[in-house]
Amino acid sequence: MATSSDASTRPPMNSLELRIPPLALVLLFAFAMALLAWLLPGVAMARPGWALAAVAALPALAGAGFALAGVMAFRRAHTTVNPMTPGSSSSVVTTGVYRWSRNPMYVGFLLVLAGWAIFLGHPVAALLLPLFVTTMNRVQIVPEERVLQAKFGPAYADYRRRVRRWL
Repeated sequence: MATSSDASTRPPMNSLELRIPPLALVLLFAFAMALLAWLLPGVAMARPGWALAAVAALPALAGAGFALAGVMAFRRAHTTVNPMTPGSSSSVVTTGVYRWSRNPMYVGFLLVLAGWAIFLGHPVAALLLPLFVTTMNRVQIVPEERVLQAKFGPAYADYRRRVRRWL
């Protein structure tokens, strides 16, 4: 007997929940941004070479650092870093970068993609950044939050009230 939670009866986005590794989404979006830049060369901005690379490196390096700080905080708390299995979490991490963002790894990924968009010098590529946020919210963050709320109850609810999802 099929239930409403059956994968065959769920809307398409529901079937993607917690199934695509976030890093794979980052790579997919980076590829799509590069593809758009290649397909629409007339929209590209002038690329001043090394200066553009230096400007692009700022958000990308900040993002990599922010994401790494999130991973390190999870490691210090001895909880899983695997975003595909939030139910394996052993605690709600609220220290370090988790004081400012509930999802510093995803904020870091967004900043890396922003750096990539700057490097590409293509405004259309930057238009994919809000789509990345929407996708991450829908297929990764909201499902993670459901699992963590069920597992940690009031402690997680309090954390959600105090700390923003992104920044």
